[in-house]
Amino acid sequence: MNEQAKRFLLELLATPSPSGQEWHIQRKWIEYIKPFAHEIRTDMAGNAIGIVNPEAPFKVLLAGHCDEIGLIVSRIDDKGFIYVDALGGISQKLAVGMKVDILGYGGCLTGVIGANAQHHGGLKENFEFADICIDCGAKSKEEVAGIVQVGDLAVYKREPELLLNGRLSGRGLDNRTGAFIVAETLRRVSERGTKVGLYAASTVNEETNMGGAYFASAGSSPNMAIAIDVTFATDYPGSSSNHAVIELDGGPVLAKGAPINRKINRLLEQSAERQSIPLQYELTPRKTGTDADMIRTTGRGVPIALVSLPLRYMHAPVETASLNDIEQEIELLADMIVRMTGNENLNPLDDEL
Repeated sequence: MNEQAKRFLLELLATPSPSGQEWHIQRKWIEYIKPFAHEIRTDMAGNAIGIVNPEAPFKVLLAGHCDEIGLIVSRIDDKGFIYVDALGGISQKLAVGMKVDILGYGGCLTGVIGANAQHHGGLKENFEFADICIDCGAKSKEEVAGIVQVGDLAVYKREPELLLNGRLSGRGLDNRTGAFIVAETLRRVSERGTKVGLYAASTVNEETNMGGAYFASAGSSPNMAIAIDVTFATDYPGSSSNHAVIELDGGPVLAKGAPINRKINRLLEQSAERQSIPLQYELTPRKTGTDADMIRTTGRGVPIALVSLPLRYMHAPVETASLNDIEQEIELLADMIVRMTGNENLNPLDDEL
């Protein structure tokens, strides 16, 4: 990964993109891909799609969602304290003690989520978001009302950081790393050339309703698609799995299960063999829980696969991944797409590719 790409990744991770308010990050994503995309499209959902070979009859869709979990303002009390509900799968247990940026209709407002001192009883054992609030320093509801209103969104005030051994930590690696991987794959495929049409989509709303994936797939009618997301690493203290351990620096993770087209997986495995990229596997017997589920059922049906980045501490403000895994995933995807002919047969009842 070159330094320009690494700076772009860190910029994406520093840009608030709560589900339903992704336009700031999408503008940055579009600006990055302009030099190498043959065509750029947007849609009414807010997706951004960069295309290489838009005239090619065989179309491959890569979808990495750019939205992150967050908070949504539910009410403001008379003293100016701001109450919130969850936006996506965010945990109230991790909220206490965090700084927050509220993306208000009148501007950004910073606050803190405090807690009753332990000396005075602390938080009750089974507290909910309704039991905590954001303190912006306001003295009245009127003071806040000029900046924030009910329905505004918020994210933790947390900058991305590089740790030892090429590890990356921050808020919302799920799944702005996926949007980055899609953009970088587009760049490398554009530079190397391909016979297929590549539709690289930074999708919206995955953390809340997956509607962005539907718009992206229905609008492009791909012959096949790969969702790019994250999955649970199980290589740290306190984690557990009934299946094989998934490790940081262990390579990209391919899904196996009923929704997954085995021939797309085989194309990915062949690419991994050529590039000496290690692969890991996870099981998705019924659904994947990602954009892949929505994409699969658009149009006449789309053969799909899921490639995931191992991620520690999912949906915490300190999600942690490996830059090496990110680089290997980009190369895996780019190599596969560059070598495709456009004549691939993805019907699982036919023996040949």
